Amino acid sequence: MTDSIAATGSTPPPAIHWLEDGVACTARWRSERGVAAPLKVVLADDRTTADAAYRLACEGTGLLWRGDFQNARQLLQALTRRADKSAAKSRKSTPDDPVGRAFHLHRQARAQRARVLGMLLLPFGADHQITLRRAPDTREACAQAWGVAGSDGVACVASLRDLLGMTSAFEWRKKGVEIKALGPAPTNRVHPHYGVFSPLRGEYVDLVANTALPPTLGQPLLAFDIGTGSGVLAAVLARRGVAQVVATDQDPRALACARENLAQLGLAAQVEVVQADLFPPGQANLVVCNPPWLPARASAPIERAVYDEDSRMLLGFLAGLAGHLLPGGEGWLILSDLAEHLGLRTRAELLAAFDQHGLTVLGRLETQAQHPKAADVNDPLHAARAAERTSLWRLGNRMDSKA
Repeated sequence: MTDSIAATGSTPPPAIHWLEDGVACTARWRSERGVAAPLKVVLADDRTTADAAYRLACEGTGLLWRGDFQNARQLLQALTRRADKSAAKSRKSTPDDPVGRAFHLHRQARAQRARVLGMLLLPFGADHQITLRRAPDTREACAQAWGVAGSDGVACVASLRDLLGMTSAFEWRKKGVEIKALGPAPTNRVHPHYGVFSPLRGEYVDLVANTALPPTLGQPLLAFDIGTGSGVLAAVLARRGVAQVVATDQDPRALACARENLAQLGLAAQVEVVQADLFPPGQANLVVCNPPWLPARASAPIERAVYDEDSRMLLGFLAGLAGHLLPGGEGWLILSDLAEHLGLRTRAELLAAFDQHGLTVLGRLETQAQHPKAADVNDPLHAARAAERTSLWRLGNRMDSKA
């Protein structure tokens, strides 16, 4: 391990600078978690031990890898084992602790784990290829996450964890996720892009697929899909015969993903994808929203599909829903009750928000969580996950009942 490096990244585009063999080097700094470059970085290679690397990573020192790529992967696995062991010790709670303490300890441990594991850094050439021995061809996976490599000749540095996330997403995008509610194979796959929530949890899709559509008295049914992400719910509604769907999102990756999926499914003419913060203009017979389920701050942009700080999207949807429903229309809120089991939100608070924004509950369909963590007794949040239920709340404008 040689050569100390100073990293800076205070102005866009963030950069990392170092001296190597007496030569000043510069590369662009990339972080999908949105974190700044480490303030201190050292060069590491095949001679670096896991214990030494873990100690430096815990101190916040980045390790820019100059050895064999496959050895870097093995080192990351060794760091992961040490980080998981440390996390298990730090998140211990007692039966007398408040309900939400286990969740907060879990998040703190996960955040620390992410910081430590994110300290193993890789050099990428200007074409997004890793310049290490036995490195795979990463150009296409990086291009899908970062965009096509530019012609400016600027290399970059990113964490090995980011690369593994990009390559995993690249494979998922090629393979796609089978959505039975979209009909028989092979025309029932959704291909999530990097950074866009993957519809692996099928229970919320099934709720939208199986709930009776609101009556329209013979008129074509118009639906809004708020926060469309991959476009899966808009696609399900279109396949169910909804005449026109307007799907919204404000994330460029999600918009591109939804448009591509809907085109591949042959639904582009039936579903319009627009960039909007929540609602498009106008009113609809049906307004569907599946907001992030946990009211907590996302520690990285990629977590915003799970965490909704101060319940911004949930409350924004409820606040605007009545004004965007046609007479007799329904709003479908798809929401897990995991936040209730974690002590982050009560059922009474949710119902009060419905009432505050002039909404009435027309009905509710519920299903048990089906994801693997719900059955993992070793998961620190197992009790809450095992009790989790996902509901589709059918909401109406309270003024309709008074008309």
